[in-house]
Amino acid sequence: MRNSITEILKIKYPIIQGGMGNISDPLLAAAISNAGGLGTIGTGNLPISEISNKIKVMISNTTKPCCVNIPISVHPCTKLVAEEVIAHRVPVVSLSAGNPSDLIGMFHEHNIKVICVTSTVRQAKKAEILGADLIVCEGYEAAGINSPNESTTMTLIPQVAKEVSIPIVAAGGIADGKGFAAAIALGASGVQLGTRFVATKEANFHPNYKKSILKANDESTVIVGRSFKQVRRILKNHYAESLLNLENKRGSIEEYKEKTSEERHYIGTVEGNDREGFMTGGQIAGLIEDLPTVAEVMENMINEAKDILNPNYFNLSLKLI
Repeated sequence: MRNSITEILKIKYPIIQGGMGNISDPLLAAAISNAGGLGTIGTGNLPISEISNKIKVMISNTTKPCCVNIPISVHPCTKLVAEEVIAHRVPVVSLSAGNPSDLIGMFHEHNIKVICVTSTVRQAKKAEILGADLIVCEGYEAAGINSPNESTTMTLIPQVAKEVSIPIVAAGGIADGKGFAAAIALGASGVQLGTRFVATKEANFHPNYKKSILKANDESTVIVGRSFKQVRRILKNHYAESLLNLENKRGSIEEYKEKTSEERHYIGTVEGNDREGFMTGGQIAGLIEDLPTVAEVMENMINEAKDILNPNYFNLSLKLI
């Protein structure tokens, strides 16, 4: 499948892996790139040396384009991270959680494509003006840190599509070909997946984390942090309850930050301890019931979407009404 996203990023499928912060798995990212998508590792707030090691593992395990996500307001030394990305000649960078104005030109000077993650029309328009090559529009359904304005993917994508001319990637609430087809119908040219890629054979996360996703239903995620203006979507479990209790008793922002630190994220997802760490998960978790390979995820998604978007499918549907 070829379109504006695949042309810009030089990939087979217009499917991008979401950055997963400190728990990013470079081997998973490499597997996604090898299978035709854009594998991504997130820097979170990791030390530069650890970021460098993860980049080295990722690029040494694939000859295909891959990406590094930099959450601008999360990492204390974004310029140093940017220099690390440039030094390793990573072909694509994803910028999120902050103002990308000081970084886009820097990456373009080194022929690195820039993706900007946005959650509002205003942010998307600004990213285009600043020179982003494409935009990821992330709805409130997505796992992890979310925008406090809580716009959903279905409402966000068409509004952004009306206002920008650069390609759009839809993120949040997508795990199969139906979601991909819906994103295309709304004005996107590709999709970004997070939770779906966690539940795959290649993902090096704890079995308890994967089982939590497989057992999830439509009510298995919860938003925490509203009262602290730090919105995050995670899976419901013992630890999630403790975070909600902290909010209900009006605990301190310092305590909340400690309980939602990247270390706590690691404890939940990599160590599988749902009493001392949290597990991120998008609302789409309720639709995920298997552990395929990343190649199977993407191939099945594209094939299903093609069947749905085919004009003959539409004509047949009309005849059946």
